[in-house]
Amino acid sequence: MLTRRRLVRLLLLSVLAVEILVAATSSWVAVASRGRVVEPGEIADDAPRTAIVLGAKADDGEPGDYLRARLDVVVDLYRAQRVDTILVSGNDEDDAGNEIRVMRAYLEARRVQSSAIVDDGFGLNTAATCRRAADLFGIRSALIVTQNFHAGRAVLLCEAYGIDATGVIAPCGHCSTLSMFRNHLRESLASRPRAVWDSLRARR
Repeated sequence: MLTRRRLVRLLLLSVLAVEILVAATSSWVAVASRGRVVEPGEIADDAPRTAIVLGAKADDGEPGDYLRARLDVVVDLYRAQRVDTILVSGNDEDDAGNEIRVMRAYLEARRVQSSAIVDDGFGLNTAATCRRAADLFGIRSALIVTQNFHAGRAVLLCEAYGIDATGVIAPCGHCSTLSMFRNHLRESLASRPRAVWDSLRARR
């Protein structure tokens, strides 16, 4: 039976292990994506002309705050003739809001040509999006549009699957403070450690 002292020691060791994991994987992502994450206005002239929009919450046929911000960035890039092809990747199940249908409808309503949009309804997470973009759609270079807390991880994963990737930051001025905190926490504790593991497996 564990004594109280041993229990406290075990708890402290567990907290230390988590802190080391968070620090190590966050640093790994930061180093791997250094210089590869930019604001929309900082995109280089010779940047890829394919954009990947990562799915996020959609409800009642409308994109949520995060997804709308990503789509607005892509619309601006398309209108400025900076991108020719837009891969929308997410979950196309109706019980998940059918992110693909919502993204396509939003883009088409803003005069993005239907032929410029490519649907991937099985991009259920960032790793799956990057793997499928490379393997099924033959993408070798792309702009990846998402929020700043997510961009570095997206670049890391797509690079691991052979895509020359640049993360483009979508603003989220309408996103709540609580949701931003929750997403940053999830990135640190779960998503980045998993991304590092997935990227190492992909490179084998």
